[in-house]
Amino acid sequence: MSRNALSASRTVVPATRFAPSPTGALHIGHGWSALMAHDLARALDGAFHLRIEDIDGARSRPEHVAGIVKDLNWLGVTWDGPIVMQSERLTLYRAAVEQLAAEGLAYPCFCTRADIAREIAASASAPHGPDGHIYPGTCAHLSPEERAARIAAGEAHAWRLHMAEAIRRAGALDWLDMDRGTIAANPLPFGDIVLSRKDAPGSYHLCATMDDAAMNITHVLRGADLREATHVHRLLQALLHLPTPVYRFHPLLLDVEGKRLAKRSGGLSLAELRGDGTDPARLAADLRAGRFPVGIRAG
Repeated sequence: MSRNALSASRTVVPATRFAPSPTGALHIGHGWSALMAHDLARALDGAFHLRIEDIDGARSRPEHVAGIVKDLNWLGVTWDGPIVMQSERLTLYRAAVEQLAAEGLAYPCFCTRADIAREIAASASAPHGPDGHIYPGTCAHLSPEERAARIAAGEAHAWRLHMAEAIRRAGALDWLDMDRGTIAANPLPFGDIVLSRKDAPGSYHLCATMDDAAMNITHVLRGADLREATHVHRLLQALLHLPTPVYRFHPLLLDVEGKRLAKRSGGLSLAELRGDGTDPARLAADLRAGRFPVGIRAG
C-alpha cells in the first residue's frame, strides 16, 4: 500500500482543545469555554487537549500554569495526553518563519511601536483592520541590501507576512463555521501581520495555527472575538501546507456594564470561587445550561 493510500485509510479522531495563556487566573468565561470544548470532544467520541500558550515570556508565570491545572481539575474538565507547552516549540515557529522568508513571503520589520504610531498619525489615511490600525508597510519597501545590513548589525526586528503576495499565491480559500456554513477567507484587512515579534519567535496567529495542526485538532471552539482571526489562520494553513479544522465560536461573557470579562475581573475567577466554597459540579452544570452569576451575561 502506498503512503498516500495508507494515510487516507487512517481514521481521523475528532479532537478539540482549550488553550489559555498563563498570564493570570482563569475566570468563569474561561471555564465556560473549556467546558464547551471538552463537551464537544466527548460528544464526537474524540479527544480533548490542553495547550498552554506561554510564549509571552514577560507575562507568563509558572504559578499561573499550576493555577490553570488546578482550576480545570476542580471544575471537572479532564484532558487527554500531556499538556502542550508553546515554550517547548520555539524552534518550530522559528523554522516556519524562515521558510516563509525564504519563499519571499515574509520580511524583517525594524519599526518600533512609536515609529508605527508616528507614521500612522502623519498619514492622511490610516485604515483600520480587525486588530486595529493596519501596519503602514514601512519596512516592506526596504531593499534587500539594507535589510541584510541592519540584521547583520544586530538591529532588533520582527518578521511580517507580505499579505498581498501571500494571498496571491494561496488563491481563493475558505473555512467551515459549524453554525454559519462555508466562509470565504479574507485576510487582507489585517495587513502585513506580525509572524514573529522582536522578543519571541512566533506570534499568536502563527503559533496557534501551527499548534492546532501539530495536535491534530479537528474542531476549534473559541470565543467570538477570534472569529476574524480565522481568516488569517486559514491563509497560514495554506502557506504552510497544514490541515484546516472546523470552527465554532461562542459568545463572550459580559459584566453588568457590558464589558467582556478579563482576568482582572474581581470575584469571578475560578480560584476565588473555589476558595469561597462554590460547588464545582453545580457551577459546571450552571455554565453548561447558560446560567451565569447575577450581572453576567453572554453577548
